[in-house]
Amino acid sequence: MSADNVHATKGERMYDTGSTTFMLICTMLVFLMTPGLAFFYGGLSRRKNVINTMLMCFGAIGLVGVLWIVAGWSLAYGGDGSSPFIGGFDQLLCLPVLNQVLQAAEGNAADGAVYPQIINIAFQMAFAMITAAIVTGSLAGRVKFGAMTAFLGIWLLVVYAPLAHMVWGGDGSFIGDIIGALDFAGGDVVHISSGLTGLILCLMLGRRRGFGMVSYRPHNVPFVALGAGLLWFGWFGFNGGSEFKADAVAALAILNTVTASAAGMVSWLVVERVHTGRPTLVGASTGLVAGLVVVTPGAGFVEPWAALVMGLIVSPVCYLAISHLKTKFGYDDALDAFGCHGIGGILGGVLTGLFCVPELSWTGKGGLFYTGDVSLLVSQVLGIVVTVVIVLMLDLVIAAVVKALFHGSLRVDEADEALGLDASQHGESAYPSFSGLD
Repeated sequence: MSADNVHATKGERMYDTGSTTFMLICTMLVFLMTPGLAFFYGGLSRRKNVINTMLMCFGAIGLVGVLWIVAGWSLAYGGDGSSPFIGGFDQLLCLPVLNQVLQAAEGNAADGAVYPQIINIAFQMAFAMITAAIVTGSLAGRVKFGAMTAFLGIWLLVVYAPLAHMVWGGDGSFIGDIIGALDFAGGDVVHISSGLTGLILCLMLGRRRGFGMVSYRPHNVPFVALGAGLLWFGWFGFNGGSEFKADAVAALAILNTVTASAAGMVSWLVVERVHTGRPTLVGASTGLVAGLVVVTPGAGFVEPWAALVMGLIVSPVCYLAISHLKTKFGYDDALDAFGCHGIGGILGGVLTGLFCVPELSWTGKGGLFYTGDVSLLVSQVLGIVVTVVIVLMLDLVIAAVVKALFHGSLRVDEADEALGLDASQHGESAYPSFSGLD
């Protein structure tokens, strides 16, 4: 930290108020993303399922908010750093927080801390919320709300928290340090884990009624655009805040976020125009999100021109996954959580191995484009493979346990699905005066 960021009062070291304010704002921006995702998913869903779809996102706010304080934070970032796979149990219920707050109130900053570390608890909680909510998009229209809630509660503690430690746990962490894979803001931890989990669960649930015969068109396109806009705005805190201080790298991450999302939108519209003959607002919104996803792993590691390339590449790849892979392999990823987040996250991780600027790398290793050395690219691919294996194995176990708890099925019965989950599961209607088709 530079000298002008340290203010002495009675011989004590103060926090940097600029970075403290920056991190507080970024935290609030990331919290906005989960309601944004609720609108995005709600607009994409069928009219008779919109409340259920949005409630699964809002439910993640409550569920994760409680479990993160109880144990999630401790399992992800507690402990003494001796375990490469999990944090510890020393910060259950966030009990050490009081001492940190009292020290901060006395103007006594922790050694090496730029801002009060209590902010990290909230910042990382917001990451966990949006990650859990992303999973629900693959299962829209057919999953039991209680089963989904139970799964996500276990998943947060058994999969997400340990994975966050493995990637972001600092020295000795399995993926971030031992393997040496880079993930600036959540390519592995957020997007690959949630997208892959959505795919696994949608395969276990089976297809929706009429899949392949009925056209599941978005019921409210303005909702989709509103949700995408909120996600876009919140993503500046998501990527910018992952630098954990207000500096030039944070500014670079925000610039790259804008650049990649803009390029993703443009390339999606071009592909859509070529393939279907017309650009759409849903396509523009989806391309925007795809661009945000792909740049997340490398937001603070790559130059703006590389972010532009990443955004231009991701949309054709995700478009192909959404428009062709689902048909070819017959899986019903309802709102394309895997097609956008899973595929986009994997691609972003690989491209970071190509375009990472050596001087910005946490590991000192640069991308293949700069160094001619494949070391970082290999680490990126290995980190992705390890993430996939861990998530796959643990997801199957958790799903089996939850399935047993819910009488052998994660899925609502056929009559409830036909009626719609809004009415059958919640007794509510998004449009009570509407009397047409769903």
